[in-house]
Amino acid sequence: MSRRVLITAGGAGIGFEIASAFAALGDKIYICDVDTQALAAASRAIPDAIVKPCDMSRRAEIERMVPDAAASIGGIDILVNNAGIAGPTKPTDEMPPAEWDRTLAINITGMFDVTRLAIPHLKKSKAGVIVNLSSIAGRFGFANRSPYAASKWAVIGFTKTLAIELGEWGIRANAIAPGAVAGDRIERVFAGRASISGLSVAQERDKAMSEQSIKQMVDPKDIAQLAVFLASDAAKAISGQVMPIDNDRQKA
Repeated sequence: MSRRVLITAGGAGIGFEIASAFAALGDKIYICDVDTQALAAASRAIPDAIVKPCDMSRRAEIERMVPDAAASIGGIDILVNNAGIAGPTKPTDEMPPAEWDRTLAINITGMFDVTRLAIPHLKKSKAGVIVNLSSIAGRFGFANRSPYAASKWAVIGFTKTLAIELGEWGIRANAIAPGAVAGDRIERVFAGRASISGLSVAQERDKAMSEQSIKQMVDPKDIAQLAVFLASDAAKAISGQVMPIDNDRQKA
């Protein structure tokens, strides 16, 4: 029986790979994203998916999107809170407050809003699942990226709280904590670090690889498969956990 899956920021990157992985299993997919071009591409790649724009920093848009998702796919069995931004790379005392506010608004407040609106639908599911995307930054912290690190630690606390609150209804909540994921976003992060450290982008990339056992970037497709596992019956006893997928990163 196909499940009903809502994925935030599913137009590209990790979110798109997660959407593709669930679609390959025959599940009903609803994707929202702020990037309308990415949504168009996702719609072409996953023709049966329902795709709608939504800015995760705007509560009013989320309050329209979640009910629309539930109505469009007939309910919600699986919620994947993938939306998030990297935020700026600056020392905390130089961090523009507006950038702090924006990063937390998208990375944690938007996740809260989507989740609170999805919970009534998840309670009606026979196997409700929430998968939240955190980060290695939610385990170690990151110098010069205080809003991102703070928001990703918050995701873990939020996830563990959801697991406690929702277990009564058989709803499981877990967080995925990726390390350096291959793609344009991590290259922008390396560039931001280089602008502060005085090292080259290549040197920053090499430094990141030196801090993990497996010397390569994480494949977004592998993150998607972890999300599929956490939503499956094989993980029916797993809740309130943080699942690192970071090539054994030892420190930030």
